[in-house]
Amino acid sequence: MKGLRGERLASEFQKAIYEIISRKLRDRAPGLSAIISVTGADVAPDLKTAKIYVSIYDTSEERKISSFNTIKENAGFIRHELAGMLRIRTVPALTFILDGSMEYGAHIDEIINKLDVKPE
Repeated sequence: MKGLRGERLASEFQKAIYEIISRKLRDRAPGLSAIISVTGADVAPDLKTAKIYVSIYDTSEERKISSFNTIKENAGFIRHELAGMLRIRTVPALTFILDGSMEYGAHIDEIINKLDVKPE
């Protein structure tokens, strides 16, 4: 969604969904990974759909996938909670997409640490 209103809505969605996942969803599903971030939100101009980018960092790939599946399965719950937090006429259907940016950053840090480059 382009424009100032679209950017503001995407930012509000990102913050609100992070709050819902970190507080309310964690109460419902205590097995979620420790580090979950909502890295972005892309809201359609008609507010019918929204793509929510989620980054999960966990040492176990199984727990990471399980946490992502839990978030996807609770999309209706998250949408319902979102409707209570935001004052908009239409709350879009949420599609969650796994974002690997945290994992990629950790991998780059690991490579840099292996290089053991010392400044001159």
